[in-house]
Amino acid sequence: MEDFYTIQGEGYHTGKAAYFLRIGGCDVGCYWCDVKESWNPKLHPATDVEEIVSRTLANPSKTVVVTGGEPLMYNLDRLCSLLHSHGQSVHLETSGSHPFTGEFDWICLSPKRKSPPMPEIFPVANELKVIVFDETDFEWAEENAAKVSNDCFLCLQPEWSRSSVMMPLIVDYVQQHPRWNVSLQTHKFMHIP
Repeated sequence: MEDFYTIQGEGYHTGKAAYFLRIGGCDVGCYWCDVKESWNPKLHPATDVEEIVSRTLANPSKTVVVTGGEPLMYNLDRLCSLLHSHGQSVHLETSGSHPFTGEFDWICLSPKRKSPPMPEIFPVANELKVIVFDETDFEWAEENAAKVSNDCFLCLQPEWSRSSVMMPLIVDYVQQHPRWNVSLQTHKFMHIP
């Protein structure tokens, strides 16, 4: 769908420069999604993998974030292989709702109730990022945290449109459950993609 150089705004790697590859197509359909234009894959013609890698290498960061849409709708083996062959650190942001492909240096799993993660993604997730829209999402977060490895980085992130309502609840929850961390969409405060 698009690729761009920016600062990672969420989760464990917040604040680090990264090149983003946003893959068009998503069948999860979260009503609060902030990139709904990524949903229809027909709106985003296929792009040659070598061309994508070439544009990626033209930037100074050695970190590439593959996001979407839902990137695991596609086989990511070749993309990851080419990026790694050029010394790139490849990160994935996924709901985990499709079969796992590709080789990644960091996997951020952001599970969605509407289309839950496949079991194979839990043991390989480095980060579990749960979007908190309402209080029931704390229970959803714990259900998913019980399935990831013990060293997985756990974070709760308020859904942007409800952040003023949910932030006090998230702060309280993290204080009571200190294995969790707070994630903010800092790129929105910086006014960058």
